[in-house]
Amino acid sequence: MAAGMRLAGLTVTRATQADVLTRIGDSLGQGTSPPLAIGSVNLDHLHHFPAGTGARPGADEVEWLWLADGMPVAWRGRALTGRAWPRVTGADLLPAILGLAETAGARVGWLGGTPSMHDDLAEVLARRWPRLDAGSVWTPIRAELDDAAGADAIVRDIAAAQVDILVVALGKPRQEQWIDSQGALSGARVLLAFGASGDFLAGRVARAPGWMQNVGAEWLYRLYREPRRLARRYLVEAPQQLTVLRQASLDA
Repeated sequence: MAAGMRLAGLTVTRATQADVLTRIGDSLGQGTSPPLAIGSVNLDHLHHFPAGTGARPGADEVEWLWLADGMPVAWRGRALTGRAWPRVTGADLLPAILGLAETAGARVGWLGGTPSMHDDLAEVLARRWPRLDAGSVWTPIRAELDDAAGADAIVRDIAAAQVDILVVALGKPRQEQWIDSQGALSGARVLLAFGASGDFLAGRVARAPGWMQNVGAEWLYRLYREPRRLARRYLVEAPQQLTVLRQASLDA
């Protein structure tokens, strides 16, 4: 994988899905290095994290792998390098990661989402990956995560479950902040800041047709489906980040 580009205080790596799966496989086999965290960079990410996620050094340190989730980010990478820059989304990665986990015998856990979503997701998992151990689920309400004692209890429960891969679906910016502060304490070797990926996989949220994804119009499809929830994100906040995107540079 190439080093990538510097954008808003972090390095976005030029990587294919196969590259990411290789990194995950390597991390699952290493017991002493910092856990691998995978995050998606798009205009919404730049809105929430104008200067990176602020990862703290020390006991809670994780190693972030940032991927171009938004098509504008991939286009900017291509403009800087003169090479095709893959758009790698959590929704596309998650099924491949679950297949890898099933083959490797890795245990998968889920933090976030709703109990009803996980009921639907469990049916999909049992059908598509019948040998996968992915039954460890935590669906705390916001007050539990905001309460210090409650947050400590959750991460202790996760560590006791000994999951290898933890899908953290708390939404931006909470999921990245949780991984920064609690990820290493969870005991997971791989942490995925994957937002709504579980909803897509469970069939509760429809993805845009492939042609819309390929031309960078997936946001328009999502806005059409959920205008009340997404209008501000896509029509107000995201356009303001185009200036930040233009300031990206090649990583030295």
